[in-house]
Amino acid sequence: MSSSEPVKARPAAPMVDKADAGYQKGLKTRHIRMIAIGGSIGTGLFLGAGGRLAKGGPALAISYAICGIFAFIMVRALGELSVHRPSSGAFVSYAREFMGEKGAYTTGWLFFLDWSTTVMADITAVALYLHYWRFFEPIPQWLLAMIALAVVFALNMFSVKYFGEAEFWFAAIKVVAIVAFMAVAIWAIITGHAVANEHAGFANLTNHGGFFPMGVAPMLTLSLGVIFAFGGTEMVGVAAGEAKDAVKILPKAVNSMIVRIFVFYVGSVVLMTLVLPWSSYSANESPFVTFFSGIGVPHAGDIMQIVVLTAALSSLNAGLYATGRTLRSMAVAGEAPTFASKLNKSHVPYGGIIITAGLGLIGVLINYVYPTNAFEIVMNLAGIGI
Repeated sequence: MSSSEPVKARPAAPMVDKADAGYQKGLKTRHIRMIAIGGSIGTGLFLGAGGRLAKGGPALAISYAICGIFAFIMVRALGELSVHRPSSGAFVSYAREFMGEKGAYTTGWLFFLDWSTTVMADITAVALYLHYWRFFEPIPQWLLAMIALAVVFALNMFSVKYFGEAEFWFAAIKVVAIVAFMAVAIWAIITGHAVANEHAGFANLTNHGGFFPMGVAPMLTLSLGVIFAFGGTEMVGVAAGEAKDAVKILPKAVNSMIVRIFVFYVGSVVLMTLVLPWSSYSANESPFVTFFSGIGVPHAGDIMQIVVLTAALSSLNAGLYATGRTLRSMAVAGEAPTFASKLNKSHVPYGGIIITAGLGLIGVLINYVYPTNAFEIVMNLAGIGI
């Protein structure tokens, strides 16, 4: 090569996160795909949508659409970074590579605090769901929350493949339930079938105060709870670090998320406002349970209650998984307690998971002191972090 020819610069090699060492690539293609689907369907929709509909009316669908677009933009960017370098540290690790240690420190601790409060919200949701059945009514809400935390904590102590299997089936149940709801709701709207003595149809949008029954303001003020509903969409980026073929799987899983957001979230909320007046929903019951109980299908309410219980356990499971990996990435870099860097024999970062579960006990305390408002308190705290 002559001296006059320009020298082509080689692209810099991606940074290596030392915290990625020791993990098993135990997540299969089907696990990643269902984690991507299940991560965008959680407690915020299955339980939180009922209370928000009762406060804001049909306009809530607009909030879900706007927040959903921002959620997709975030996950799309995270997907590109994950293809660049799959890492269990996810955006904490990427912040360290492109923004330095201060960026990683800030991002990591905010994410950890966000998911710690989300864990509190999830165990609260489990307790509320269980109180749907008379068998569990005598058991205090705080005790049910603590049992849920203990069970999912134990599950996370096993190999990552058990986490993947659990999330696969949790997500499958959620998807089947939402598709079933949408099919039955559309049928009820077309036929004008009565739901809890109210006829399903477009009249429910106009006969009860219109599309903005409480004005435009609630659409904005309730957005924090809507943002909470999209917490978990980033889980696919965290899971990429333990996937076998992350670079091959991730693009399709991420790019299809915008469709899932508009079909499952916006579509479900719109149908909820068509099958029943918005005032029929409440914060203490899943809107899916309200609908199926009102339509008169035997035991449909019980079945949907099991589904929404599954959704809460899925989110709780994902929260402990993600925080354990994030804390380990920070601990190896000296930004978190050294204990968080520990792996057990199953290659699971048990130190970070124990720390998150320990903070989850604060949620148990909140359920003991404020059982009625516990979910709204911790949901809004988590929404700020998200």
